[in-house]
Amino acid sequence: MLTFALRLIATLLHAALVFALAPLLMGAVNKFRAWALGRRGPPFLQPYFNLYKHLRKTTLVPETATELFALWPVTAFLATATAALLVPSFCTGLLTAPASDFITLIGLFALARAAAMLGGLETGFGFGGAAAGREALFSVFAEAALLVVILGFALLAHSITINGIAVAFAAGHIGISVSLGFALAALLAVALTETGRIPTDNPAGHLELAMVHEALSLEYSGRFLLLLEYAGMLRLLLWMNLIGTIFLPFGMARADDILSWPLGLILWPLKLGVMAALLALFEISTAKMRVFRVPEFLGAAMLLGILAGIFLFVASRIGT
Repeated sequence: MLTFALRLIATLLHAALVFALAPLLMGAVNKFRAWALGRRGPPFLQPYFNLYKHLRKTTLVPETATELFALWPVTAFLATATAALLVPSFCTGLLTAPASDFITLIGLFALARAAAMLGGLETGFGFGGAAAGREALFSVFAEAALLVVILGFALLAHSITINGIAVAFAAGHIGISVSLGFALAALLAVALTETGRIPTDNPAGHLELAMVHEALSLEYSGRFLLLLEYAGMLRLLLWMNLIGTIFLPFGMARADDILSWPLGLILWPLKLGVMAALLALFEISTAKMRVFRVPEFLGAAMLLGILAGIFLFVASRIGT
């Protein structure tokens, strides 16, 4: 009974921290990028102010929209929020751990993307339709790369859940290898694409990757736009949690051991801060990419994921 109570409290604390800190993480990335460019930049709390501004604005519905106009931002937000709650943050062993398998996560990613695409197509305007087409093209490569990478982790950790993979990696039985380097590179490529953080240029007739995500919400306002922007913030936190859980599992607490919570609660935001700073440096130091080269970028990520999966499979068979 005590173990269940501790796991319940840890799960509720995890949910509260994820929803509360997602805007702050976005603000930290923007602030660090501004500092690296020698500018003052917006305050860390600016995303909270933006969300509050959207909350106060009137929600407008275009004349060409159907009765499903309000459904898509709600679906995109709920799917992203559910996925964010399934990925561990400061500790393992949450009540949501059994549901954190990779098939569920990929399904939630696909559901959120499909809802955003349908929202972009809802009003029939060309800009949203073009963005939806780009998003559909990227998803073919991104989800395939993510699938092969997590399958490789599952083979190595002998678990299909993110929680099980984190526990196996935190135990220290998994050493550094070339296959893990390939897997990390592939996962980072997918994460950068999914969050729209790849630096791209904007030649005539082409959409920037960040603009692709923004164009899908172009016709939304008020509370609907709040949900879509909040979903984007949760998506960034989700991917950083996923990378941190798999590749930086040190110091993670156990839900049934309350004495390990303080260390986990201290190290988790530090990991997020380091990853936010690295992301900001990556954005300003990487050469810009044409948006039509993104599928090639994701194709390379999928190839790295396949190589990692093959090497991890061979290693697991040798180990047995």
